[in-house]
Amino acid sequence: MASGIARRIRILIADDHPLFLVGVRATLEADGGFDVVGEAHSGPEVLPLAGRTQPDVVLLDIVMPGIDGLGCLDRLRDRYPEIIVVMFADVADPPQINAAFVRGAKGFIVKSVRVDDFSVAIRQIIEGTAYQALGMPVLSPETVAADAGLTTRELEILRRLIHGLSNKDIAAELSIAEQTVKFHLTSLYRKLGIRSRTQAARWAHENGIHPGDPPASPVAPLST
Repeated sequence: MASGIARRIRILIADDHPLFLVGVRATLEADGGFDVVGEAHSGPEVLPLAGRTQPDVVLLDIVMPGIDGLGCLDRLRDRYPEIIVVMFADVADPPQINAAFVRGAKGFIVKSVRVDDFSVAIRQIIEGTAYQALGMPVLSPETVAADAGLTTRELEILRRLIHGLSNKDIAAELSIAEQTVKFHLTSLYRKLGIRSRTQAARWAHENGIHPGDPPASPVAPLST
């Protein structure tokens, strides 16, 4: 969706908590830039309702009866890839957040986010300027990587990958063999559920991991 569009943004809300639905609808309608076109109260309702209402955005709770939020996300990405899906959750659970981004969510909002920030958060996600979960404490890249199961070495390689370095250049910087870089990348891809450098770079940006400055001295070859 292009940034700065004049028309109102069509929103479908999927959550099984009536009070939360009422609050979200009221917040979005008070903003003036959104139309709530439908409400789903269970997982099986989401896909048919999306087909009937044709929303721009689906706000989807990660815990839903019938089909959970991640299952709904998979079906939406399959059937309606043009719809932007934003996930909700009661708590900030890094594995859940990572799973949602890897499976195609464009944003993740923890329900403790300030009401005043909610509409702004939705717009940032639509415009592609929000790269991490909103409404949770900002985690260090090291914590995010560790929560995803990455080793220190894999984080070092990921940072150089998103800096644009080739496997050969990464190997030279870290004083390791190029084949070792490939081994670590294979492990990294498996842990994140991705298949390419482009997907790795996207995951890094969505999770607040940026290239940073390369270290002044190489890392010892025997570290993990």
